[in-house]
Amino acid sequence: MTSEAQTCEAVSPRMVGIPAGEISLRDEGTRTNWTVAVRAFSLAPYPVTHELYRSVQGGEGSAPAGPRTPVTEVSWGEAVRFCNLLSRQAGLDPCYVLGQDPEARDVRCDWEADGYRLPSEAEWEYACRAGTSGVRYGELDDIAWHRGNSGDRVHPVATRAPNAWGLHDMLGNVWEWCWDVYDPGVYGPYRVFRGGGAYDAPRGCRASCRRKSHPAFRVDDLGFRLARSWHGGLEPAASGARPGTA
Repeated sequence: MTSEAQTCEAVSPRMVGIPAGEISLRDEGTRTNWTVAVRAFSLAPYPVTHELYRSVQGGEGSAPAGPRTPVTEVSWGEAVRFCNLLSRQAGLDPCYVLGQDPEARDVRCDWEADGYRLPSEAEWEYACRAGTSGVRYGELDDIAWHRGNSGDRVHPVATRAPNAWGLHDMLGNVWEWCWDVYDPGVYGPYRVFRGGGAYDAPRGCRASCRRKSHPAFRVDDLGFRLARSWHGGLEPAASGARPGTA
């Protein structure tokens, strides 16, 4: 990719429009189901890459796994700060109001802002499924880098088949941070991440699979994907958390 193309992507990353709809979520640990209405929004076709992350942050050097691999070792807090930085560079209103709490309990999201943000958990699963209702939106080896075919490494984005809405790597390659608090009554500030990674067995690469960790957590198979609220007077996108957990 040329430096001109990198600059263009940094200022305005490509996004895919996602239509409004409804999604039923499930927590297997508590055997709880809940349904969320999802308003129209837009989502990046693949996770944030090393080259995009560095171009926005102003970093130098090369990514050992390659510039088009998903950026990893990024905490939830770093991901939301990146979203705000990218929004400002693009001339958009940042979505996040950041506080001083090291556990990010005081971070607030303005769902009406036109800037970049993390998807809610409901938005993520709704977009991942793309109208399907099975465990996955396609055959695992065709759509995902996982333990059985990844060679124990993360791969460049968009090298597996997309879902019906043109979204790549929704399953496999890297897990992706979402906005939601998992269950504050049990896990405190832990945030949700979704999608499975290159080191996971097939069970981890399912549309419904939920994981969580502290917002300061970093690991080599966890990244994030950009979302934006739809414009034109629509109400904010719904949070995917269970009642009382947002």
